[in-house]
Amino acid sequence: MHDVGVVIGKLVLGWLLGSLSGSLLMGRLRGVDIRTMGSGNAGGTNALRTVGWRFAIAVVAIDVGKGVLAAWLGFADLGDSLHAAMDPLAQACACGFMAVLGHCWPVFFGFRGGKGGATAFGAVLMIAPWLALAMAACWLLLILIGRYVGLATVLTALAGPLLVAAPGLLDGQVSKALLLFAVSIAALITFTHRSNLARMRAGTEPRIGRSSAP
Repeated sequence: MHDVGVVIGKLVLGWLLGSLSGSLLMGRLRGVDIRTMGSGNAGGTNALRTVGWRFAIAVVAIDVGKGVLAAWLGFADLGDSLHAAMDPLAQACACGFMAVLGHCWPVFFGFRGGKGGATAFGAVLMIAPWLALAMAACWLLLILIGRYVGLATVLTALAGPLLVAAPGLLDGQVSKALLLFAVSIAALITFTHRSNLARMRAGTEPRIGRSSAP
């Protein structure tokens, strides 16, 4: 039971780490709540549009960092025998996913958070750096082509499972834990960006360099 408790503790801590929203923590220092500004989203893009690039950089650094830390926690050996019995990669994926959930629904901020893209990237960066680099390249390419941050984030997340599966298609060495993590992240990111997709259909979604849609 102690071993199970350690794993559950890691998952809870992952969620609590995710709940430390960068924009809301920085906003308290600045005396602002960006959930009342711009698009109302507590994420890096809205922070950039409403407060400025210095504020946004700090926000993204915190949000990426907590994803890295949560996934690292999954890899960490805290003295539980399950660490050897249960795949550390699976624990890292689970803790990383909990951090993304915490970012979207933060316990410290009334369960009103961001959309999870930066925190998910941080978790992927710790779990599979090669995948993070591939997804970053995909995201940047989509930004250059369409200049829609939300759409680029959704399409990159949806590409994640394909990027995970592709290298192992020939030899069958696809990591089930990593693939499940990628699929879960893709579903969650698509859900949290549903308002962006709705604005895309309505033709009101702002591009980078233009003011936020009403």
